[in-house]
Amino acid sequence: MLFQVGGEGTRPTFFEMAAAQQLPASLRAALTYSLGVFALRRSFLHKILDYEDEFFAALMLILEGHSLRTTDASFAESLYGLRRKSVRLRLRKDSVRKDSGEEVQHSGLEKRQRILSVVFLVVLPYFKSKLHAIYNKEREARLRESLWGAEDQGFDEADFFTGDDSIVSREPSGNEELSVRVQLATKIKKFIAVCYPWIHASSEGLSFTYQLLYLLDATGFYSLGLQALGIQVCRATGQELMDTSSRISKIRNHERERLRGPPWLKTVQGALLSCSYAVLDYAQTGLIAAVFIFKMMEWWYQSAEERLSAPTVYPPPPPPPAPKMAKEGIPLPPNRSLCALCLQKRANPSVVTVSGFVFCYSCVFKYVSKYKRCPVTLIPASVDQIRRLFHDT
Repeated sequence: MLFQVGGEGTRPTFFEMAAAQQLPASLRAALTYSLGVFALRRSFLHKILDYEDEFFAALMLILEGHSLRTTDASFAESLYGLRRKSVRLRLRKDSVRKDSGEEVQHSGLEKRQRILSVVFLVVLPYFKSKLHAIYNKEREARLRESLWGAEDQGFDEADFFTGDDSIVSREPSGNEELSVRVQLATKIKKFIAVCYPWIHASSEGLSFTYQLLYLLDATGFYSLGLQALGIQVCRATGQELMDTSSRISKIRNHERERLRGPPWLKTVQGALLSCSYAVLDYAQTGLIAAVFIFKMMEWWYQSAEERLSAPTVYPPPPPPPAPKMAKEGIPLPPNRSLCALCLQKRANPSVVTVSGFVFCYSCVFKYVSKYKRCPVTLIPASVDQIRRLFHDT
Protein backbone atom coordinates (compact mmCIF):
# COMPACT_ATOMS: atom_id res chain seq x y z
CA MET A 1 0.00 0.00 0.00
CA LEU A 2 1.32 3.44 -0.92
CA PHE A 3 1.03 6.40 1.42
CA GLN A 4 0.53 9.89 0.12
CA VAL A 5 3.55 11.89 1.28
CA GLY A 6 4.08 14.21 -1.67
CA GLY A 7 2.37 17.40 -2.70
CA GLU A 8 0.61 16.14 -5.80
CA GLY A 9 -3.12 16.12 -6.36
CA THR A 10 -5.89 18.00 -4.61
CA ARG A 11 -6.02 15.67 -1.59
CA PRO A 12 -3.95 17.10 1.31
CA THR A 13 -1.44 14.87 3.01
CA PHE A 14 -1.98 13.62 6.54
CA PHE A 15 0.78 15.93 7.79
CA GLU A 16 -0.87 19.00 6.29
CA MET A 17 -4.16 18.17 7.98
CA ALA A 18 -2.45 17.43 11.29
CA ALA A 19 -0.54 20.71 11.17
CA ALA A 20 -3.72 22.66 10.43
CA GLN A 21 -5.48 20.92 13.32
CA GLN A 22 -2.69 21.70 15.81
CA LEU A 23 -2.34 25.37 14.84
CA PRO A 24 -5.18 26.70 17.07
CA ALA A 25 -3.61 25.00 20.12
CA SER A 26 -0.25 26.59 19.33
CA LEU A 27 -1.94 29.94 18.79
CA ARG A 28 -3.67 29.72 22.17
CA ALA A 29 -0.41 28.82 23.91
CA ALA A 30 1.35 31.76 22.25
CA LEU A 31 -1.39 34.22 23.24
CA THR A 32 -1.55 32.92 26.82
CA TYR A 33 2.21 33.20 27.21
CA SER A 34 2.28 36.71 25.74
CA LEU A 35 -0.59 37.94 27.92
CA GLY A 36 1.07 36.38 30.97
CA VAL A 37 4.26 38.33 30.27
CA PHE A 38 2.43 41.62 29.71
CA ALA A 39 0.26 41.02 32.78
CA LEU A 40 3.37 41.35 34.96
CA ARG A 41 3.36 45.07 34.16
CA ARG A 42 -0.32 45.63 33.37
CA SER A 43 -2.45 44.08 36.06
CA PHE A 44 -5.73 44.58 34.15
CA LEU A 45 -4.64 41.84 31.75
CA HIS A 46 -5.17 39.32 34.54
CA LYS A 47 -8.91 39.73 33.96
CA ILE A 48 -8.43 38.42 30.43
CA LEU A 49 -6.43 35.47 31.73
CA ASP A 50 -9.21 34.72 34.24
CA TYR A 51 -11.59 34.30 31.29
CA GLU A 52 -9.10 32.68 28.95
CA ASP A 53 -11.60 30.25 27.42
CA GLU A 54 -14.15 32.97 26.64
CA PHE A 55 -11.52 35.36 25.26
CA PHE A 56 -9.98 32.76 22.94
CA ALA A 57 -13.42 31.51 21.81
CA ALA A 58 -14.52 35.06 20.92
CA LEU A 59 -11.27 35.67 19.03
CA MET A 60 -11.53 32.43 17.07
CA LEU A 61 -15.21 33.08 16.38
CA ILE A 62 -14.27 36.30 14.60
CA LEU A 63 -11.33 34.77 12.73
CA GLU A 64 -13.08 31.56 11.71
CA GLY A 65 -16.25 33.37 10.62
CA HIS A 66 -14.28 35.84 8.52
CA SER A 67 -12.07 33.13 7.02
CA LEU A 68 -14.97 30.83 6.10
CA ARG A 69 -16.85 33.72 4.56
CA THR A 70 -13.98 34.93 2.41
CA THR A 71 -11.92 31.81 1.63
CA ASP A 72 -14.22 28.80 2.29
CA ALA A 73 -11.65 27.49 4.78
CA SER A 74 -10.87 27.73 8.45
CA PHE A 75 -8.22 30.14 9.66
CA ALA A 76 -5.60 27.40 9.97
CA GLU A 77 -6.53 25.72 6.70
CA SER A 78 -6.28 28.97 4.76
CA LEU A 79 -2.69 29.41 5.96
CA TYR A 80 -1.77 26.04 4.46
CA GLY A 81 -3.50 26.74 1.15
CA LEU A 82 -6.45 24.42 1.83
CA ARG A 83 -10.11 24.90 1.03
CA ARG A 84 -13.33 23.28 2.24
CA LYS A 85 -15.66 21.94 -0.43
CA SER A 86 -19.09 20.38 -0.24
CA VAL A 87 -19.16 16.73 -1.24
CA ARG A 88 -21.87 15.00 -3.21
CA LEU A 89 -21.66 11.30 -4.00
CA ARG A 90 -23.23 10.16 -7.29
CA LEU A 91 -23.49 6.58 -8.46
CA ARG A 92 -21.28 6.00 -11.48
CA LYS A 93 -21.83 3.18 -13.97
CA ASP A 94 -19.31 2.05 -16.53
CA SER A 95 -20.79 -0.05 -19.35
CA VAL A 96 -17.39 -1.04 -20.76
CA ARG A 97 -15.91 -2.46 -17.55
CA LYS A 98 -19.33 -3.53 -16.26
CA ASP A 99 -18.70 -2.17 -12.80
CA SER A 100 -20.06 0.65 -10.78
CA GLY A 101 -18.69 3.02 -8.16
CA GLU A 102 -19.17 6.38 -6.53
CA GLU A 103 -18.10 9.61 -8.15
CA VAL A 104 -17.24 12.47 -5.79
CA GLN A 105 -18.39 15.92 -6.87
CA HIS A 106 -17.10 19.02 -5.11
CA SER A 107 -18.85 22.37 -4.92
CA GLY A 108 -18.71 25.54 -2.85
CA LEU A 109 -19.85 25.65 0.73
CA GLU A 110 -23.44 26.49 1.55
CA LYS A 111 -24.41 28.98 4.23
CA ARG A 112 -25.59 26.18 6.51
CA GLN A 113 -22.24 24.42 6.17
CA ARG A 114 -20.34 27.59 7.05
CA ILE A 115 -22.40 28.13 10.19
CA LEU A 116 -22.01 24.51 11.29
CA SER A 117 -18.30 24.67 10.54
CA VAL A 118 -17.99 27.56 13.00
CA VAL A 119 -19.90 25.47 15.55
CA PHE A 120 -17.51 22.53 15.15
CA LEU A 121 -14.42 24.76 15.11
CA VAL A 122 -15.26 27.14 17.98
CA VAL A 123 -18.37 26.26 19.99
CA LEU A 124 -17.73 22.54 20.58
CA PRO A 125 -14.05 23.03 21.61
CA TYR A 126 -15.18 25.76 24.04
CA PHE A 127 -17.71 23.47 25.72
CA LYS A 128 -15.17 20.66 25.80
CA SER A 129 -12.70 22.95 27.57
CA LYS A 130 -15.32 23.94 30.17
CA LEU A 131 -16.30 20.31 30.75
CA HIS A 132 -12.64 19.41 31.22
CA ALA A 133 -12.27 22.19 33.80
CA ILE A 134 -15.36 21.00 35.71
CA TYR A 135 -14.05 17.43 35.65
CA ASN A 136 -10.68 18.50 37.06
CA LYS A 137 -12.34 20.45 39.88
CA GLU A 138 -14.58 17.55 40.80
CA ARG A 139 -11.64 15.17 40.77
CA GLU A 140 -9.68 17.47 43.10
CA ALA A 141 -12.73 17.79 45.37
CA ARG A 142 -13.03 14.00 45.60
CA LEU A 143 -9.34 13.75 46.43
CA ARG A 144 -9.70 16.30 49.22
CA GLU A 145 -12.79 14.50 50.49
CA SER A 146 -10.92 11.22 50.68
CA LEU A 147 -8.13 12.89 52.66
CA TRP A 148 -9.99 15.26 54.97
CA GLY A 149 -13.57 14.07 54.93
CA ALA A 150 -16.71 15.25 53.21
CA GLU A 151 -16.95 18.54 55.09
CA ASP A 152 -14.28 21.15 54.60
CA GLN A 153 -13.75 22.63 58.03
CA GLY A 154 -11.46 25.53 58.61
CA PHE A 155 -8.88 26.04 61.34
CA ASP A 156 -9.93 28.38 64.12
CA GLU A 157 -6.89 30.08 65.54
CA ALA A 158 -8.83 31.14 68.64
CA ASP A 159 -9.10 27.50 69.75
CA PHE A 160 -5.35 27.12 69.47
CA PHE A 161 -4.61 30.06 71.73
CA THR A 162 -7.47 29.66 74.22
CA GLY A 163 -7.47 25.86 74.37
CA ASP A 164 -11.25 25.72 73.89
CA ASP A 165 -12.38 22.30 72.68
CA SER A 166 -15.37 23.62 70.79
CA ILE A 167 -14.82 24.14 67.11
CA VAL A 168 -16.30 27.25 65.60
CA SER A 169 -17.87 26.52 62.28
CA ARG A 170 -17.10 28.85 59.42
CA GLU A 171 -20.37 28.15 57.66
CA PRO A 172 -23.02 30.89 57.73
CA SER A 173 -25.51 30.77 60.57
CA GLY A 174 -28.46 31.15 58.27
CA ASN A 175 -30.29 28.40 56.44
CA GLU A 176 -28.05 25.33 56.41
CA GLU A 177 -29.83 23.56 53.56
CA LEU A 178 -28.64 24.29 50.06
CA SER A 179 -31.03 25.88 47.64
CA VAL A 180 -32.55 23.89 44.84
CA ARG A 181 -30.39 25.69 42.33
CA VAL A 182 -27.16 24.84 44.12
CA GLN A 183 -28.24 21.23 44.55
CA LEU A 184 -29.05 20.97 40.84
CA ALA A 185 -25.66 22.47 39.93
CA THR A 186 -23.93 20.00 42.24
CA LYS A 187 -25.74 17.05 40.67
CA ILE A 188 -24.86 18.27 37.18
CA LYS A 189 -21.19 18.58 38.12
CA LYS A 190 -21.16 15.08 39.58
CA PHE A 191 -22.87 13.76 36.44
CA ILE A 192 -20.23 15.46 34.29
CA ALA A 193 -17.46 14.01 36.46
CA VAL A 194 -18.83 10.51 35.85
CA CYS A 195 -19.63 10.83 32.14
CA TYR A 196 -16.80 13.07 30.90
CA PRO A 197 -14.05 10.37 30.87
CA TRP A 198 -16.23 8.16 28.68
CA ILE A 199 -17.16 11.04 26.38
CA HIS A 200 -13.53 12.12 26.10
CA ALA A 201 -12.34 8.57 25.42
CA SER A 202 -15.01 8.06 22.74
CA SER A 203 -14.16 11.38 21.09
CA GLU A 204 -10.44 10.64 21.03
CA GLY A 205 -11.06 7.12 19.79
CA LEU A 206 -13.20 8.32 16.89
CA SER A 207 -10.66 11.01 16.06
CA PHE A 208 -7.83 8.46 16.02
CA THR A 209 -9.89 6.08 13.86
CA TYR A 210 -10.66 8.71 11.25
CA GLN A 211 -7.07 9.93 11.17
CA LEU A 212 -5.80 6.38 10.71
CA LEU A 213 -8.29 5.72 7.91
CA TYR A 214 -7.31 9.01 6.27
CA LEU A 215 -3.63 8.09 6.50
CA LEU A 216 -4.36 4.72 4.86
CA ASP A 217 -6.39 6.47 2.13
CA ALA A 218 -9.51 4.56 3.17
CA THR A 219 -11.64 7.72 3.52
CA GLY A 220 -11.59 11.27 2.26
CA PHE A 221 -12.78 12.74 5.56
CA TYR A 222 -10.19 13.64 8.19
CA SER A 223 -12.70 13.77 11.07
CA LEU A 224 -16.20 12.75 12.00
CA GLY A 225 -17.32 16.39 12.01
CA LEU A 226 -16.29 16.87 8.39
CA GLN A 227 -18.19 13.75 7.34
CA ALA A 228 -21.27 14.84 9.29
CA LEU A 229 -21.21 18.17 7.46
CA GLY A 230 -20.50 16.56 4.09
CA ILE A 231 -17.27 18.55 3.65
CA GLN A 232 -13.88 17.50 2.34
CA VAL A 233 -10.71 19.55 2.64
CA CYS A 234 -8.85 19.95 -0.65
CA ARG A 235 -5.80 21.83 -1.82
CA ALA A 236 -6.58 25.15 -3.39
CA THR A 237 -5.63 25.47 -7.03
CA GLY A 238 -3.49 28.33 -8.26
CA GLN A 239 -6.51 30.04 -9.77
CA GLU A 240 -8.43 29.77 -6.48
CA LEU A 241 -5.56 31.36 -4.56
CA MET A 242 -5.42 34.21 -7.09
CA ASP A 243 -9.20 34.69 -6.93
CA THR A 244 -9.22 34.93 -3.14
CA SER A 245 -8.10 38.56 -3.03
CA SER A 246 -10.62 39.60 -5.68
CA ARG A 247 -13.36 37.74 -3.85
CA ILE A 248 -12.54 39.55 -0.61
CA SER A 249 -12.63 42.89 -2.45
CA LYS A 250 -16.03 42.07 -3.95
CA ILE A 251 -17.46 41.12 -0.57
CA ARG A 252 -16.20 44.31 1.04
CA ASN A 253 -17.41 46.50 -1.80
CA HIS A 254 -20.83 44.86 -1.61
CA GLU A 255 -21.00 45.58 2.12
CA ARG A 256 -20.13 49.24 1.49
CA GLU A 257 -22.90 49.49 -1.11
CA ARG A 258 -25.43 48.22 1.42
CA LEU A 259 -24.83 51.18 3.73
CA ARG A 260 -27.91 53.37 4.23
CA GLY A 261 -28.39 56.88 5.53
CA PRO A 262 -27.24 60.44 4.80
CA PRO A 263 -23.95 60.98 2.98
CA TRP A 264 -22.07 61.97 6.15
CA LEU A 265 -23.35 58.83 7.91
CA LYS A 266 -22.28 56.66 4.99
CA THR A 267 -18.82 58.21 5.18
CA VAL A 268 -18.54 57.45 8.89
CA GLN A 269 -19.85 53.90 8.43
CA GLY A 270 -17.47 53.31 5.54
CA ALA A 271 -14.51 54.53 7.60
CA LEU A 272 -15.47 52.25 10.49
CA LEU A 273 -15.90 49.35 8.08
CA SER A 274 -12.47 49.99 6.57
CA CYS A 275 -10.93 50.16 10.04
CA SER A 276 -12.53 46.84 10.99
CA TYR A 277 -11.17 45.23 7.82
CA ALA A 278 -7.71 46.60 8.55
CA VAL A 279 -7.87 45.29 12.13
CA LEU A 280 -8.84 41.83 10.86
CA ASP A 281 -5.97 41.80 8.35
CA TYR A 282 -3.43 42.96 10.93
CA ALA A 283 -4.82 40.50 13.49
CA GLN A 284 -4.34 37.57 11.15
CA THR A 285 -0.79 38.66 10.36
CA GLY A 286 -0.04 39.29 14.03
CA LEU A 287 -1.38 35.90 15.11
CA ILE A 288 0.76 34.14 12.53
CA ALA A 289 3.79 36.06 13.78
CA ALA A 290 2.88 35.21 17.39
CA VAL A 291 2.80 31.49 16.61
CA PHE A 292 6.13 31.73 14.78
CA ILE A 293 7.78 33.64 17.64
CA PHE A 294 6.36 31.25 20.23
CA LYS A 295 7.68 28.22 18.38
CA MET A 296 11.03 29.90 17.92
CA MET A 297 11.28 30.70 21.64
CA GLU A 298 10.26 27.14 22.48
CA TRP A 299 13.01 25.82 20.26
CA TRP A 300 15.50 28.35 21.64
CA TYR A 301 14.95 27.43 25.28
CA GLN A 302 14.65 23.71 24.61
CA SER A 303 17.44 23.08 22.15
CA ALA A 304 18.70 19.66 21.24
CA GLU A 305 21.87 20.17 23.29
CA GLU A 306 19.85 20.89 26.44
CA ARG A 307 17.66 17.87 25.91
CA LEU A 308 20.69 15.61 25.42
CA SER A 309 22.56 17.01 28.42
CA ALA A 310 19.53 17.06 30.70
CA PRO A 311 19.59 14.41 33.44
CA THR A 312 17.29 11.46 33.07
CA VAL A 313 14.05 12.01 34.94
CA TYR A 314 13.12 8.92 36.87
CA PRO A 315 9.69 8.27 38.37
CA PRO A 316 9.34 9.14 42.05
CA PRO A 317 10.03 6.30 44.48
CA PRO A 318 7.07 4.55 46.04
CA PRO A 319 5.92 5.85 49.44
CA PRO A 320 7.24 4.05 52.51
CA PRO A 321 5.00 1.38 54.04
CA ALA A 322 2.57 2.42 56.73
CA PRO A 323 3.83 1.91 60.29
CA LYS A 324 2.41 -1.02 62.20
CA MET A 325 -0.33 -0.25 64.68
CA ALA A 326 0.45 -1.22 68.25
CA LYS A 327 -1.82 -3.68 70.01
CA GLU A 328 -2.11 -1.34 72.98
CA GLY A 329 -2.66 1.66 70.72
CA ILE A 330 -5.96 3.29 69.86
CA PRO A 331 -7.68 1.45 66.96
CA LEU A 332 -8.55 3.31 63.80
CA PRO A 333 -12.25 3.86 62.98
CA PRO A 334 -13.61 2.27 59.77
CA ASN A 335 -14.47 5.74 58.40
CA ARG A 336 -11.24 7.45 57.40
CA SER A 337 -12.71 10.91 57.85
CA LEU A 338 -13.20 10.37 61.59
CA CYS A 339 -10.67 11.17 64.28
CA ALA A 340 -9.47 8.06 66.14
CA LEU A 341 -9.44 9.95 69.46
CA CYS A 342 -12.88 11.61 69.54
CA LEU A 343 -14.58 9.47 66.83
CA GLN A 344 -15.98 12.66 65.26
CA LYS A 345 -15.37 14.40 61.96
CA ARG A 346 -11.81 15.66 61.98
CA ALA A 347 -11.66 19.36 62.81
CA ASN A 348 -8.43 21.17 61.87
CA PRO A 349 -6.76 17.94 60.66
CA SER A 350 -3.19 17.50 61.88
CA VAL A 351 -0.66 14.75 61.30
CA VAL A 352 1.88 13.20 63.63
CA THR A 353 5.01 13.15 61.49
CA VAL A 354 6.54 10.06 63.12
CA SER A 355 3.62 7.88 62.02
CA GLY A 356 1.61 9.79 59.39
CA PHE A 357 -1.81 9.32 61.03
CA VAL A 358 -4.22 12.27 61.04
CA PHE A 359 -6.32 13.45 63.99
CA CYS A 360 -8.10 16.56 65.22
CA TYR A 361 -5.55 19.17 66.21
CA SER A 362 -6.93 19.71 69.70
CA CYS A 363 -7.22 15.95 70.34
CA VAL A 364 -3.74 14.99 69.22
CA PHE A 365 -2.16 18.03 70.87
CA LYS A 366 -3.58 17.06 74.27
CA TYR A 367 -2.71 13.38 73.83
CA VAL A 368 0.89 13.97 72.73
CA SER A 369 1.40 16.60 75.44
CA LYS A 370 0.33 14.08 78.05
CA TYR A 371 1.72 10.73 76.80
CA LYS A 372 4.61 11.87 74.52
CA ARG A 373 3.76 9.29 71.84
CA CYS A 374 1.58 8.61 68.78
CA PRO A 375 -1.89 7.41 69.79
CA VAL A 376 -1.97 4.58 67.20
CA THR A 377 1.60 3.29 66.89
CA LEU A 378 2.88 4.39 70.33
CA ILE A 379 6.03 5.70 68.66
CA PRO A 380 7.62 8.42 70.83
CA ALA A 381 6.63 11.88 69.65
CA SER A 382 6.51 15.49 70.83
CA VAL A 383 4.22 18.43 70.12
CA ASP A 384 6.89 19.82 67.78
CA GLN A 385 6.24 16.85 65.49
CA ILE A 386 2.57 17.78 64.95
CA ARG A 387 1.88 19.43 61.63
CA ARG A 388 -1.31 21.11 60.48
CA LEU A 389 -2.67 20.00 57.10
CA PHE A 390 -3.66 23.05 55.07
CA HIS A 391 -5.63 22.74 51.85
CA ASP A 392 -7.71 24.90 49.52
CA THR A 393 -11.16 25.80 50.81
